[in-house]
Amino acid sequence: MDPKVKEAIFRQVVREPFAQKFDLKLVDLDEGYSRVEMTFTPDMENIFGMAHGGALFALIDEAFETASNSHGTMAVALNLNITYVSSPAPGSKLIAEAKEFISYALYEVRSRQEAVEWASRFLRLHQELWPGWDGDADVLKVFGPEDFAPPA
Repeated sequence: MDPKVKEAIFRQVVREPFAQKFDLKLVDLDEGYSRVEMTFTPDMENIFGMAHGGALFALIDEAFETASNSHGTMAVALNLNITYVSSPAPGSKLIAEAKEFISYALYEVRSRQEAVEWASRFLRLHQELWPGWDGDADVLKVFGPEDFAPPA
């Protein structure tokens, strides 16, 4: 990982008002990986005295944010899903780890041949940027003109 990017992300998390509000601590960062910690305090309780889902989400999102930006390019979430299994005990140190394990791309293309060409470019780019990277691509039709109703 680029040391300048790593240093900049650590510095930004320390200064980030949202991270300060929840006392989020970035403790480990590498390319595509992040570990963030937070202590569950009474001001993070919901109306039932358990950890508020928003507080837990804040911790998880901070780990996601730092891991996804560890490559030195800006990245934001499109969608996150969380399943809450149980509430932590008051005073617990909570740890969120984020690890990149897949990347994807969506392309608007006019033919299957064009789709295969774009998928090939995507794979070549990954191999050029990350020597030793091994992966594959699936070319799937998401939707087509037939999926849209004609104007009324």
